[in-house]
Amino acid sequence: MRASIEAGNGGCQGKLACPARVRPCCYNRPTPNTDRGFARAGRGPAPPAASRCHCVTRSDVAEIQIALTGSPPAVDPVDTQDRPDTVVSLAPSLPSFTAPTDLAGSRLDAAIAHAVDALIARQRPDGHWVFELEADTTIPSEYVLLVHYLGEAPDPAREGRIARYLLRRQNDDGGWPLFHGGASDISASVKAYFALKMIGEPVDAPAMRRARERILALGGAEASNVFTRTLLALYGVMPWRAVPLMPVEIMLLPLWFPFHLSKISYWARTVIVPLLVLNTLRPCARNPRRVGIDELFRRPSQAARMPGRAPHQSRFWYAVFRGVDVALRVLEPLSPRALRQRAMQQAERFVRERLNGDDGLGAIFPAMVNAVMMFDALGVPRDEPAVAQARAALDRLLVEHGGEGDETYCQPCFSPVWDTSLTCHAMLEAGGERALAAARRALDWLLPLQVLDVRGDWTVRRPHLRPGGWAFQYANPHYPDVDDTAVVAMALDRAARGDARWGGRVAPALARAREWIEGMQSSDGGWGAFEPENTHSHLNSIPFADHGALLDPPTADVSARCLSMLAQLGELPANSRAAAQALRYLLDEQEANGSWYGRWGTNYLYGTWSALCALQAAGLGPDAAPVRRAAQWLLSVQNEDGGWGEDGSSYRLDYRGHESAPSTPSQTAWALLGLMAAGCREQPAVARGIDYLLREQRADGLWDEQHFTAVGFPRVFYLRYHGYARYFALWALARYRNLGNPGNLANPGDPGDPGNRGGLGSSADAAVPNDAAGRMPWGM
Repeated sequence: MRASIEAGNGGCQGKLACPARVRPCCYNRPTPNTDRGFARAGRGPAPPAASRCHCVTRSDVAEIQIALTGSPPAVDPVDTQDRPDTVVSLAPSLPSFTAPTDLAGSRLDAAIAHAVDALIARQRPDGHWVFELEADTTIPSEYVLLVHYLGEAPDPAREGRIARYLLRRQNDDGGWPLFHGGASDISASVKAYFALKMIGEPVDAPAMRRARERILALGGAEASNVFTRTLLALYGVMPWRAVPLMPVEIMLLPLWFPFHLSKISYWARTVIVPLLVLNTLRPCARNPRRVGIDELFRRPSQAARMPGRAPHQSRFWYAVFRGVDVALRVLEPLSPRALRQRAMQQAERFVRERLNGDDGLGAIFPAMVNAVMMFDALGVPRDEPAVAQARAALDRLLVEHGGEGDETYCQPCFSPVWDTSLTCHAMLEAGGERALAAARRALDWLLPLQVLDVRGDWTVRRPHLRPGGWAFQYANPHYPDVDDTAVVAMALDRAARGDARWGGRVAPALARAREWIEGMQSSDGGWGAFEPENTHSHLNSIPFADHGALLDPPTADVSARCLSMLAQLGELPANSRAAAQALRYLLDEQEANGSWYGRWGTNYLYGTWSALCALQAAGLGPDAAPVRRAAQWLLSVQNEDGGWGEDGSSYRLDYRGHESAPSTPSQTAWALLGLMAAGCREQPAVARGIDYLLREQRADGLWDEQHFTAVGFPRVFYLRYHGYARYFALWALARYRNLGNPGNLANPGDPGDPGNRGGLGSSADAAVPNDAAGRMPWGM
């Protein structure tokens, strides 16, 4: 049974049946910038104009006008002529249900206290939290293949554990998916098969036989993506002519050139630069065991040719860049030796400047592994300290699970700043002496990690902006993360309320963070994760970019977090140009069904939670049409078990509406936090969601989920944050309790006072109004 969204069913503040009176022609008029928004987010072509209509009432426009300017419009902002008299419902009528009645009191308090204790037990001695970060099987597969590429002596026990991990992740059809429960992917399957064969898995074993059959059914290894093709070319399995040409002379292109490394994302840049050297020198893996995978090709492997155009790529631009590729293959042998040597030196210098010590190039596995292979190809001695440290950084990413049936896998990176800052928010929400003390220790750990002295790659577009952000990983100073910075800043500000000494200590950090965030805003009002103005969408059509993730354009989820931060720090649309532009951007990005796209979390559940928090922080009330429509959508996609779920298939280019997926604790928490931000705390659907989280809590006080609820690159690379189920579920439970007792939100009180369960109070907070909907004084 789905949740009812009819007004009056214990409903949200405001009418969920949205009495939007609209012009008849409105259904045939596209929303401004709709096509631009879809292209910017990499979501493929926009739906038809009729399905992208946004309708608001006269009062909605007035409320948005007040949020933007601080005063109501002087004249009626909505033309009242020729409007139909009927009420247009923006969502279907759905069956109602009965809410659980036993959520108050001891059951909820006990669950929160148990989760707080469990998280404190997992806090590191220095105060931070970091949980496992799991991707698909391509990462551990590539780790195995790197060892044999370098000709290192493998660790048989470790390889056996990796093999067990790979075999457990195999689909029933023989292939390997990109996320739990997903369809088999040709590139992931080729790499997993290659790694297992390299480890010594018998080729006639049932798992290997099924894998071969599935790979051939998917088109054979020649259907692999560009990154897989490059790996196979390095092993001599596939010819280099089957790999898009990326000459190292790219390093010397001027900034004004149509393709320049500053015009692509940080992750693409750090992956590509060492790859330029490999693509030019074309070394061959040592491969002492002489393992090959010719049996995975439908035709002779050396007959493979360039891949065709990917579905997301423009026909025109792909044809242009494909022509450039053909010309470069003719001209490449004519490149002057001195020019090529200068380009090689510049590539090596780029990598060395960004090695990050123990954290590696870009602090992400694909760039780190390419850097190690680049040094090897250049003949740099392996015992040189920087090279040895770069190789050791990859081993640090390994996760070893002992015991019977023990396994090992390799993480794509570490997520300590992200995990720590989000856990801090959950602990601050939970309140109480122990939780607040743990949050303060964590924030003490975060404060010195602010990047204040390294002018990273982002300065190409913002040369006069001072640094002030936090990275996602332990260390990545050239690439601070906008999203992390906003979340850390909100946690610091929240913890400082009512504590003058702490407030004075964090004030300089907050000022620099705000300055940097405002400076990183793109001209359209939104924010990308690491770069401003990274919107050269035509570059996603170069043959190398078959993954479609070459860019870092503004996205709704990151932009929402930045608007939330600005609003929490007092910069509202009425008094801040940056906040006003961000609000306009965010409203423009809302989908026709009321949701928002989630670039970094799966998917519309994540985006909608992010946006609703930002809209509330910016001053839009529960009656505003964007808020109502978002709440309607969340209510309409609740699962029968009371939870919410969405998987990686929602990033398909032909995706046109919510498809049911198993409920997960993290996504349920996002939906609940979004609904509560929309003033829907008393909705029966929210009570059912809270009941789902209580039922799913494990005996150890935490939650777990096998499903991947985050994304690195849509349609290519998905993530499972092992911490998401743990801290987001606690956050939602504590928010639900606090909204039921407004004294926990804004009343003064000693955080150590057991009676002040929220532990959030201060005299400053007391001045923050909380309306009947229990509107939070926080941005998240």
